[in-house]
Amino acid sequence: MSLRPRFGPAGVPPKFREMKVSTADVPRLLREEGLDAFEYEAARWGRKPQIRREEAEKLGSAAELNDVWLSMHGSYFINFCGKQPIVEESKQRLVACATGAEWMGAHVVVFHAGVYGLLPHEVALKMCSSAMRDVAETLSGIGVKKVKIGPETMGKMQQFGTLDEIIALCKSVERTQLVIDWSHLHARGLGRLRKVDDVRKVITEVENNLGTEATKTMHCHFSKIEYTDKGERRHHSLEEPRFGPDFRLFAKVIVEFDLNPTIICESPVLDIDALKMRDILREERDKAR
Repeated sequence: MSLRPRFGPAGVPPKFREMKVSTADVPRLLREEGLDAFEYEAARWGRKPQIRREEAEKLGSAAELNDVWLSMHGSYFINFCGKQPIVEESKQRLVACATGAEWMGAHVVVFHAGVYGLLPHEVALKMCSSAMRDVAETLSGIGVKKVKIGPETMGKMQQFGTLDEIIALCKSVERTQLVIDWSHLHARGLGRLRKVDDVRKVITEVENNLGTEATKTMHCHFSKIEYTDKGERRHHSLEEPRFGPDFRLFAKVIVEFDLNPTIICESPVLDIDALKMRDILREERDKAR
């Protein structure tokens, strides 16, 4: 599959669900719309893969045929900052998700690393790093070789996942994929992304710490978002003017830095807003020529 900016939905778009199509039909339908990425939702998975290998492989074949970049959003029931039994179960859930992702040819399993609770942030970072290294070692031991694990920047103050923490994990743990949720950064920073330079600073920080290649191929989530003093509250569509961030800011920086991110839309209108973001990026590229 060619390396370029790619756009797609987080999960199956509502109109596809209404059509009652199989999961393996989704890549073709997305491609017909003009999209080329799809994040499979495994948010409720337990400690074993909850998809048959045959079904996963059919999805992977359809994605390859239609040049659709696959990722997976892993289980919500992961907390590497909890008590030891919770951490061990969380490892098993992430291994299960990565196994299923490998079957379908997904490039990364995105996941939420944990909740601080009463832990100091530096202790939480050590716990997440240790657990992720264990998961990476387990995956290598069971022959899961290609899929990467992607801790995501989080939008609520009590969640592990500041930009600095995610960068630290990617520096210290092998087979990780940088995952930046731009709406989460905006919400956690109480409106952090208001100007092009705000986005540029994030990209520069990532590049300074993880290098050009990791920056160019980052995996992203995007939508507009509502927030309170505690951070993220609710995702919104691109058409809602009260909320930010503005995708055009990001598009300008993609062009400036010649980035090739995968951009997964998490707005309430998944494929519709993914197409709008694609078109905004095309407009900014045309301006820059």
